[in-house]
Amino acid sequence: MQTTRSRHPSGQTSIGSPFAHVDQTTTFLCPFVFEFTSQSNPPVQEMIYSIAGFDGIPRSIQASGSVYRSNHRRRFMVNKTMGPGEYLYLALLSILWGASFFFIKLALRDITPLTIVLIRVGISALVLTALVYASGKRMPSSPGIWGTFFVMGALNNLIPFSLIIWGEQYVESSIASILNATSPVFSIILAHFLTSEEKMTPGRVAGVVLGLAGVSILIGFDGLQASGAMLLGQAAMLGAALCYAFSAVYGRRFRKLPPLVIASGVLTGATVMMIPLVLLFEKPFTLHPGGISIAALSGLTLLSTALAFVLYFKILALTGPTNLLLVTFLIPVSAVFLGVVVLGENLGWNAIAGMIFIFAGLAVTDGRLFRLR
Repeated sequence: MQTTRSRHPSGQTSIGSPFAHVDQTTTFLCPFVFEFTSQSNPPVQEMIYSIAGFDGIPRSIQASGSVYRSNHRRRFMVNKTMGPGEYLYLALLSILWGASFFFIKLALRDITPLTIVLIRVGISALVLTALVYASGKRMPSSPGIWGTFFVMGALNNLIPFSLIIWGEQYVESSIASILNATSPVFSIILAHFLTSEEKMTPGRVAGVVLGLAGVSILIGFDGLQASGAMLLGQAAMLGAALCYAFSAVYGRRFRKLPPLVIASGVLTGATVMMIPLVLLFEKPFTLHPGGISIAALSGLTLLSTALAFVLYFKILALTGPTNLLLVTFLIPVSAVFLGVVVLGENLGWNAIAGMIFIFAGLAVTDGRLFRLR
């Protein structure tokens, strides 16, 4: 495959894909938010770059994907060639996020769903806020910014986390991870109707059709024999994926805020909103969780949430959003492995076929395997 080269202001040469201008779907705060980006679309790219910690982008975004922030002498490569270290980070991130479904299933043995959500977002918010101040940054004081944090916290954490954890009471963790991977498909649909610049293309239409076909195969055949609770659990997973898609559209409004500040603010907002809900609907002080549930909740909070956020932004800075999209394909792999091998879950033929169709839809949307217009 032929590549393009461009001269970076620092004198270095960046390498990018010849398909760098093809519309792509990438992840922002995956799997918590799936963001939508287009290499030929500066407004959408500006949102991605600002979230990554860059205050501005050049007037002309080159096809190679080089972005230079002159005031801080930093470099952002959208399609930087990945080395062994970057692939290792990517694999680790996919394992951390894939393991979240595994940790949830174990934590649910002794802990109620909303309490799990509260502890997950609360401790993660404390960890990330400490990192914000340790790095010399400060949390914003503007009520308007905190208002957006609260809205994003509901769309990005409170609602989808609650749906996923509640749904995993009735759905196997491997199935939950596969259904959650449909979020980019919903992002494409919503962006077409809710934005002026992200319209459907033949490639995106094909990706949506394949993704929805995968969901139909996975749920349709199970639905013939499934109980009402299982169907509700599967619907909760799709609802969470749809919520992530809404948060991707809403997340465009974040500008010029450091990534740790955004993640900390969003998680803090979710924590504040979760406290009254837990006290109203559950009795967390009467719980007596066992060691396995406590260990699983610790892993979910510290590894699959706090550490995963930090690692995500590190990979974003090293490789760019296009390469980071690969994690979307890897998350269900690790989740399915843990579910089948460790938890002893059964993965039927329809689940495997549905996963293949969903992955095919993501691959078509990504555009790196082949180009559709």
